[in-house]
Amino acid sequence: MTIRVLLADDQSLVLAGLRTILSAEPDLDVVGEARDGREAVTLARDVQPDVVLMDIRMPRLDGLTATRELLATSPAVRVVMLTTFDLDEYVYEALCAGASGFLVKDLPDDQLVAGVRAVARGDTLLAPSVTRRLIEAYTRRPPARVALPPGADTLTPREVEVWRLMARGLSNAEIASELYVGEATVKTHVSRVMAKLGARDRVQAVVLAYEYGL
Repeated sequence: MTIRVLLADDQSLVLAGLRTILSAEPDLDVVGEARDGREAVTLARDVQPDVVLMDIRMPRLDGLTATRELLATSPAVRVVMLTTFDLDEYVYEALCAGASGFLVKDLPDDQLVAGVRAVARGDTLLAPSVTRRLIEAYTRRPPARVALPPGADTLTPREVEVWRLMARGLSNAEIASELYVGEATVKTHVSRVMAKLGARDRVQAVVLAYEYGL
């Protein structure tokens, strides 16, 4: 299956680089390029991409607002924020906006391609060290709410433990190592956690963990 990708960045060199890397893959099709957030929203509604690579800092409409607007009408689209690690203080806001994860602009080509494919099949780019560092350094942890989110009271103790480890940015393999269980078991726990919390994806489950002080 061909993955339709829309690129949104106000820097022509970044757009050209992304297009060159992704277009070289037989299963990836760059269906559009936008140079500001407003154009990204309009173009995404026209071309119906599977994945949008969205820069956070763009003119006319920033990537965070563009992501909120786009997902409000096209919730099936997977949006990945393009970040420059040294500049990004908007990680938490991006997660809350519905982003499925992050890609740092100087990521190696093979990791960029793998990340697009992972998001397209429903995974999130929330596990490895890059995201862990982003969460630790740049999220504005809000005051913990008094009550847990709906559905949290149905979580088993092991599922709560998995939820905490997800919030620390651990991948399924890392959680399996931490808990001395198989990766397939962890995957089952993660799925149940998201289902019980009503989380759209792994990212939203992590956002809930931070919001409620888990």
